[in-house]
Parts: sequence; structure tokens; C-alpha cells
Amino acid sequence: MDNLHILQILSDKALHRRILLLALPMVLSNITVPLLGLVDAAVIGHLEHAWYLGGVALGSTMISVVFWLLGFLRMSTTGLTAQSYGANNSQQLAVVLTQGLFMALSFALVFIAFHPLIADLVFSTSDASEQVKFYGQQYFSVRVWSAPAALINFVLLGWLLGTQNAKAPMWMVVIVNAVNIILDLVFVIGLGWKVEGAALASVIADYAGMGFGLICVWNTWRQNHLPVMTLLLKDISQGLGRFIKLNRDIFLRSLCLQAAFTFMTFQGANFGDDVVAANAVLMSFLMIISYAMDGFAYAMEALVGKAVGARDRLHLSHSLIGAFFWGLLICIALTLLFALAGASLVELITDISQVVNTAQIYLPWLVAMPLVSVWCFLFDGIFIGATKGEEMRNSMFYAMCLFFATFFIFSDMGNHALWLAMLSFMAIRGITLGVILYQQWHKQCFFVE
Repeated sequence: MDNLHILQILSDKALHRRILLLALPMVLSNITVPLLGLVDAAVIGHLEHAWYLGGVALGSTMISVVFWLLGFLRMSTTGLTAQSYGANNSQQLAVVLTQGLFMALSFALVFIAFHPLIADLVFSTSDASEQVKFYGQQYFSVRVWSAPAALINFVLLGWLLGTQNAKAPMWMVVIVNAVNIILDLVFVIGLGWKVEGAALASVIADYAGMGFGLICVWNTWRQNHLPVMTLLLKDISQGLGRFIKLNRDIFLRSLCLQAAFTFMTFQGANFGDDVVAANAVLMSFLMIISYAMDGFAYAMEALVGKAVGARDRLHLSHSLIGAFFWGLLICIALTLLFALAGASLVELITDISQVVNTAQIYLPWLVAMPLVSVWCFLFDGIFIGATKGEEMRNSMFYAMCLFFATFFIFSDMGNHALWLAMLSFMAIRGITLGVILYQQWHKQCFFVE
């Protein structure tokens, strides 16, 4: 495809409208997620000791590890739903949701049952200070009760997005985070509940989002005249093998992803309370990058899944070009933001001078992150929409190996080695998926299951 052809595609206003109608609601809603993290950090960060912030970082990382490991519920649901929608298969559209809800509830109950063992195992292996571990365990023991709502929300978000509806997921996420932010202020500052208050705010917010999401799904169900849920129980095994295989591959991918992020948090704790607190602040900014770019990745999931279901190669190629154009603009804007205002943003989050000074030392790594990481997010969206879990799994495994190799090779650099490893991790994810897409596209096998 020559440059003139690409310019012609980018001049198509309908293409940009289609992409932005899906992407912008998800970008706006996703930005509220790290904003929640920033509010948590700001509220807890202005308490009298750094170990409150370190404890919340440690406890929330444990919850995030479990929930993100189970994030395949959203990703697989989005891809399979979008393909069913593109193929106009209403029966399969309904079956995908039924399967997803059943799996979400099953995993939530198992997690709640075994959470004391998980907490004992993880905290016993951490080298963080006793104060940080105490408050981390306190946060975890409350937040665990949000599991049923949080996992069901994954399925609801994925299903609604797969039906090309980005507004309902947007409001779902906005409601969750708005409720969480308000209750953070009430519970932590107003009532003085500190770490437990921050955790309880998240629990209540997840259930509020679930209630709204179920209403949206019910409305979409009726509008599309889908079959009665009870009639689907006999069909729940339809395509179950593919569903399980896809979820297995995405789970293994998520396991590698969380191994890298969890190691960064816990290894940072070994460098002292100020470093783990500073990393928590900077990781909140990294989440801004991730969630902003994920908005366009979500759009890619829906567009690619629909094109794959309809087997429309032309529609897919145009969507890819348009999404990469907008993704590049976003990452340039984020790079400029952190380069010009990063130091001021750190000071907004915490007024603990040691944490501020430490965070500013490692800020240049964050400035470089958007331009390096944009590609892996967009390629993730493409492969999720195409339900190519095996390729995603392999790419993430290579990236994880590079992450750990980079850290141990440069471990004398201390916390700088952690950030160098994370930058390498993001880079290799984009490179490997890009190579795979190029090969499959030119071999005419991208649509082959």
C-alpha cells in the first residue's frame, strides 16, 4: 500500500467518525480509571506517613494482579461478541454472554474462598517494611469482596463493546470511578477510615457499576430480540472449546504481564519505602498512558472483530490505518505532557518531600514510555478482536523474558533497572505482534482460524 493510498484513506471523514465514536468514549472513561488511582494516591499520600501510600500500593497491586489475570473475561468476550455481531449470529451473541457470566461468578467464588491463603503466601514473601505489609493486608482483606461485581463487569463491558456500543461501557466505567472517588473523600478524609476506607469505596463502586451494566445489557438484549436466557442453558456448551482455549491463552498472556508489573512493585519495595511510594505515583501516570491508549485498543477490538466476523478485509485495513493515526497523535500528546509538566504533576499527588524527590529522579523513564508503548496497545486490540490468543500469549512470554533479563543484567542500577526493564517490555510486545501481523496479512491467513 503506497503513501498516496494511505493519505486517501486518512482523508475519509466517515472512517475517522467510526473510529472516534468507538474510541473516544472508551478513552474518556478509561482516563477516569487512573484518575481514581491518582485520587487514591493523593488522599492517602497526604496522610502523615509514607507507609499508608506504600500499603495501598501493595494491597491494590495484589487485587489488580488477580483481577487483571482474569481480564481475559473481558477480552475474549469482546472478540467473540464482535465476531458474532459481524456475522449476524444472534444465537451465538447470546451464548457468549451466558458463558462469560457463568465463568465470572465461578472465578469470583473461588477467589473469595481462597483469599486468606493467597494473602498469607504473598505477604510472607514480601521484603517491604512491617508497616507497609500491615496496611497492604488491611486493604486486601476488604477489597476482595468486590470480586463478583468486578469480574461480572469485565463480561458486561466486553459484551457491550462487542456489539459496537461504546457509550454504555463508558458510563459504566465513569459511574464506578465517580462513586469510588466520592466515597474515597468521604471515607478517608471525612470519616478518617484511612486504608480501609479507600478499599471499601472501591467495593461499593464495583457493585454500582455492575447494576448499571446489567440494565444496559438488558436493554441491548431486548433491542436485538435475543433468546430468553433460560433457553440458552442447553446451548452453553456451544463453542465452549474455542472459548476455553482462547481464555487459556489470554490468561497465560495476562500471567506474564502481571509477573512483570508485580515484580516491579515488590522489587521496588526492596529499595525502601520512599522508592515504593514514588514508584506508586509514577505507575499511576503509567496507567494514564495505558488507559488512554487502551481506548483505541478497545475500538480496534470491536472493529476488527466485526470485520473478521463479516470477513471484510478492506474494512479491516482501513480501520487499522485510521486507528494507528489517532493512536500516534495521542501518544505524542502524552509524551509532551509528561516532559513539560511531569514534575508539577508529581507534586500534586504527594507533599512528602522524600517521595517527591525520589519520583522526579525516575520521571524521564515515564516521558519515553508513550512513544515506545503505543504499538503494543494497538496491536493487542487487533489480535483480541481477531481472537488470536496464541499469538498474544507467545508475544507476552518473549516480552516477560526480556523484562527479567534486562533487570538482572542492569541490576546494579537499582530502581533505574526496573524502569529500563519496563520500557524494554513494552517495546518487544509491539515489535513481536507487528511482525506476526505483517506475516499473516501478506500470507492471506489473518482471517483463517
